[in-house]
Amino acid sequence: MSDLDKEILSAFVEESNSLALRLGEILEVVEGDLSQSSKLEEYGNLVDRMMGGAQSLSLQLVNCKPLILIGDISALCKAVSYKAAQVKNNPSLVEISVALLLDATEILEEVLDGISESTADPATSETELKKHFSPHFIERLRWVSSQFSADLRGTVGTTIAKPNAQNEIDDLLKKFGLG
Repeated sequence: MSDLDKEILSAFVEESNSLALRLGEILEVVEGDLSQSSKLEEYGNLVDRMMGGAQSLSLQLVNCKPLILIGDISALCKAVSYKAAQVKNNPSLVEISVALLLDATEILEEVLDGISESTADPATSETELKKHFSPHFIERLRWVSSQFSADLRGTVGTTIAKPNAQNEIDDLLKKFGLG
């Protein structure tokens, strides 16, 4: 890995750690007051920034599997947060979604903490990366995904849900080899 790549990776990790702190703060606010669930859209916007950075950087550092994982986990978080922000009259679903997002944010932090120049090694095991996903987490993610109505959008700036938006989370789980 070149010195420039190391510098860019370090800047990404620093910015993403800062974003992760803010993500946690938003979730704590919503967890304490479910009437603030609209703040989950702000969470979605911030995690989208992390996703974009990870995906862009993974194009430069092609074999850096943790960056790909961060991009994919961020995509899951984005979809769940936008959908949960739109849920009305089901505080239990919002509460469970927030708990899931807290766990997912913790996973993001763990993966970020593990990034170093050595993680760009193509030998980084996918099994090692999958250890971040407990069976309980996967089960809750699938359950939450199945509870969202099909008319909920999974991103910002759209008024209509994509016809296959419900499959978005399952598709990402399959990409992880967990679906």
